[in-house]
Amino acid sequence: MQKCRLSLNLTPFSSAARKGQNFTVSYLVDSLGFTPKLAESISKKVSFNNKCNPDSVLNLLRTHGFTDSQISTIITDYPLLLTLDADKSLAPKLQALHSKVSSASELTETISKVPKILSKDRSLSVYYDFVKEVMEADKSSKLETLSPQRGKQENKIRNVLALRGIGVPQRLLFPLLISECPHICGKETFQESLKKVLEMGFDPTTPKFLEALRVVKGLNKEAMEEKVNVYKRLGFAVEDIWRFPQCIGVSEKNILNSVETFIGLGFSREDVAMMVKRLPPCIGYSVETVKKKIEFVVKEMGWPLKAVASYPQVLGYSMEKRMVPRCNVIKALIAKGLIKSELPPVSTVLVCTDQDFLKRYVRKHDDDDDDEELVAELMGIFAGETRT
Repeated sequence: MQKCRLSLNLTPFSSAARKGQNFTVSYLVDSLGFTPKLAESISKKVSFNNKCNPDSVLNLLRTHGFTDSQISTIITDYPLLLTLDADKSLAPKLQALHSKVSSASELTETISKVPKILSKDRSLSVYYDFVKEVMEADKSSKLETLSPQRGKQENKIRNVLALRGIGVPQRLLFPLLISECPHICGKETFQESLKKVLEMGFDPTTPKFLEALRVVKGLNKEAMEEKVNVYKRLGFAVEDIWRFPQCIGVSEKNILNSVETFIGLGFSREDVAMMVKRLPPCIGYSVETVKKKIEFVVKEMGWPLKAVASYPQVLGYSMEKRMVPRCNVIKALIAKGLIKSELPPVSTVLVCTDQDFLKRYVRKHDDDDDDEELVAELMGIFAGETRT
């Protein structure tokens, strides 16, 4: 294990962001019964410092007949709903939909399936009708009853129907309706791309199928072959390349720059290949981002490069919200002699959840009355309130 060789200055970061995230986690746990792990995950997508607005949203949903279970599903899928203006934005949409449905249960069931349609304005009614129609058809297995409506959404709905026809499930299908992704628009090019992806053997029931469709539709044949050849020159097998279709979407220049950057920082080509297989998006990270995080993890904290190669997700973490506050806690424990000669594994410091990190390095001291001040100090460091 790597010996400690740390600078004991704590790196500052925004305490306001951490406070908002902590309040959001507590609110989701107390108001919706979410587990701390789920609440923590959601708090990275939406954050608020008081309960006024989210309370108004939850109360509005309940008055329209949504059950607690449906509300939990909605907020999990679309947490930004808690930040909408309940009276001016959300209420008019729900009232408009209520006026056209046969029952309150139809409305709540449909919205629960794809809550993000509430982010739409003019197209809300069209998308709602389509979702409801698909749900009803799936219950009776009558695919032939569905046809795209006329209007701006015609291409998108027609293509979503085509995806449904080859077995793409609702959980992957409905999000496409409210997305702005160009790969589900068009007509001839969509059909050609869809055929190509099917011929490549991707499973329509998996997210990788849609990722491959996005990549194939965005590139012509020549460009695609050039990208594949770049990876082949770097030592990737063709089957490995297409296991991670998002890598094909990265420009040749960025691919080569990323590989050159990783090797220049001391990684071997085998390390790079392993990192890309474990975390495909890392091949598209900016040179500045990679260098900054490697500088922090390896040079400032003292973890070996092999630790990053084994856990490349570290390169995708926020410096401000995750890496710096956790490492500041570790620095403080080392300064106090509470962590001895060996630096803890990167997996137990950066890769674990906030809950597990606090349990392992902060709350373990809760049982000793003499350590109350220590726990408070460490929590302050973790929250960005203590800077030295």
